[in-house]
Amino acid sequence: MIGLLRGRLLEKRPNQVILDVGGVGYLVAVPLSTFAALGELHAEVTLLIHTHVREDALSLYGFLSAREKHLFELLLGASGVGPTLALKILSGMNVEELVPAIRGGDLARLTRIPGVGRKTAERMVVELKDKLAAIAAEAEKPAAASPAGVEADVKSALINLGYDERTAEAAVAEARRRAGPSGFEQLLRVTLSALSSQQTR
Repeated sequence: MIGLLRGRLLEKRPNQVILDVGGVGYLVAVPLSTFAALGELHAEVTLLIHTHVREDALSLYGFLSAREKHLFELLLGASGVGPTLALKILSGMNVEELVPAIRGGDLARLTRIPGVGRKTAERMVVELKDKLAAIAAEAEKPAAASPAGVEADVKSALINLGYDERTAEAAVAEARRRAGPSGFEQLLRVTLSALSSQQTR
């Protein structure tokens, strides 16, 4: 099973990318959050991979964060949720919103995600509520734990996305000033937003 791919970003679309790993092009389906954080074409990218095997196909699903991959795999455990729908769910709502929506049984928010009907939303709540407690606890840790650790992780993610070390360091310091104490995903989002606004100036 493929668990991780590191390679050059050959092509990217909102729902899939092609990674050149040692001359082999891997087609990887990704959620919108991963697509938005990927950076420019031909950058070096590292994706955590979920390999989904069926009788007639082998499909790869890629994520920049371990929490997102974990949540994708938990969603697959809910009745009636296959990988295509799980990807749509993660594209329709980020992890910070999705976890409390499922744990709180917020069917109105869940059914606003394209492809999620009331029955599917109810099954997700019943079957995943308790399993999501660990992800929710994980989300609370980084902000309260060590901001230096989160900053180092974001800097490392930016370098993986192709930014040089000095640019990554300056962008993370600026994002920390803007965002204050925050977890990995929020800080990464603010940092990427700052970098993209610098590039468009």
